[in-house]
Amino acid sequence: MAGAAGSGLLRPARAAATPAWRRPLAEADAIIGFGHTGPITDGGWSMVHDRGVQAVRREFPKIRTIYVESVPYSADATRIFRQFVAEGAQMVFATSEYGDFIKDVSDRAPDVAFMECDGTNVTGNLGWYYVAHWYASYVIGIAAGLMTRTGKIGFLGAFPIPSVYASANATLLGAQSVNPSVTLQSITINAWFDPQAATQAATALADNGCDFLCGIMDEPAYLRVAVQRGLKAAMWNTGMLDYGPEAYVSSVTLDFNDFYVSQVRNLLAGTWQPQGRFLTLGHGVDRDAWGPTVPVEVARQADAMRTRMLAGYNPFRGPIHDNHGRLRVPEGVTLSDLEIYHSDWAVAGVSGLE
Repeated sequence: MAGAAGSGLLRPARAAATPAWRRPLAEADAIIGFGHTGPITDGGWSMVHDRGVQAVRREFPKIRTIYVESVPYSADATRIFRQFVAEGAQMVFATSEYGDFIKDVSDRAPDVAFMECDGTNVTGNLGWYYVAHWYASYVIGIAAGLMTRTGKIGFLGAFPIPSVYASANATLLGAQSVNPSVTLQSITINAWFDPQAATQAATALADNGCDFLCGIMDEPAYLRVAVQRGLKAAMWNTGMLDYGPEAYVSSVTLDFNDFYVSQVRNLLAGTWQPQGRFLTLGHGVDRDAWGPTVPVEVARQADAMRTRMLAGYNPFRGPIHDNHGRLRVPEGVTLSDLEIYHSDWAVAGVSGLE
C-alpha cells in the first residue's frame, strides 16, 4: 500500500472499434446530459454540480446542456439516462453513484461517453470521478479535536457507504492526532437531502453530549441546530458561513467547474478517455475559510497539516485499528486514495457506523 494527496487513475483496455467520442465534435453539435441526485437549489451537493454545468455553458456557449434533478436510485434512473441518449447526448454525467442503473445504459450506448461521480466502474465508455475529501476532513478534524470541550464529535451521514466511512474516519483521525481521547458518534439518516431528519439526528447527537457537529450531507440543517444549542459545526459541499457564523468552523468545499469544462473540452477534441480520477486537495476540494470564532492558534495548527498535505504528505498511516479492535493498517503502511475511497470499516473511536 502507498499513496499521498495525489490523483489515482484507472484506465480501461483500448476498445477495438473507434467510438464516436474519439472523433472531434463541433461545439454547436454537442449535447451534454447531467443527472443530479437532488434539487439544484439544495444549497449543497447538487448546487455545486450545477455550478459546474453553468461553467460549461460559459466556456462553450454553443453547447446544449440538459439536466434532470432528483434522479431516484431506482429503475427510473435507467429510464432518465436512456432519455439523455435518446435526445442525442454525446456525453452523460451522473453526479452521484448510480451503479448498474447507469452502467446498463452505457453498455448499450458505446458511442456515448459516460462519467459517474462516486462510481467504481471503468469500461470502454464509462469512467468515474470523485473528490479526495478525506484530506480536507482531516484538517477540519484537527480543529474539532482542539475545540471540543466534551471530547465528543457528532457526525451525520446518509448511508453506511465508503464515502461516509472515509469522511467520518478522516475527521476522527485528524481530531485524535491532537486529542487522542476524542470519539465520534455517527447517525445515518438514509437520505442525502432530508432537512427534517438531519435536524432530528443533530438534536439527538447534541443531547448525547456532542459539542462539535460535522457530516457529509447535502444541506445545512445541522448547522442551525449547532446555532440553537451553542455548539460548533463543520459543513460539507460549499461555504455555509451565512447560515450560522457563530457556530461555523469551516466546510469541506467542492468545485467541479474546471473538471467539467476539461471533460467537455476533451470530448470536443476527440481526446476524451474513460478513466477513474480523483479531484485532489487544492484542485477541486479544500477547506473553506475558517469561521470567525475559530481561535488563531487552532487555525494555524490545522493549516500546518494542510500545507504538509499539499506538499505530498499522507497522514493515513498505520497503525490504525478499527472500532472492533482489529489492526487494519500496520505500522509503516500508508493507505492509498483508492483504499480510502473503498473504505467499509470505521476506525477505533467511531460508533454508529457498522
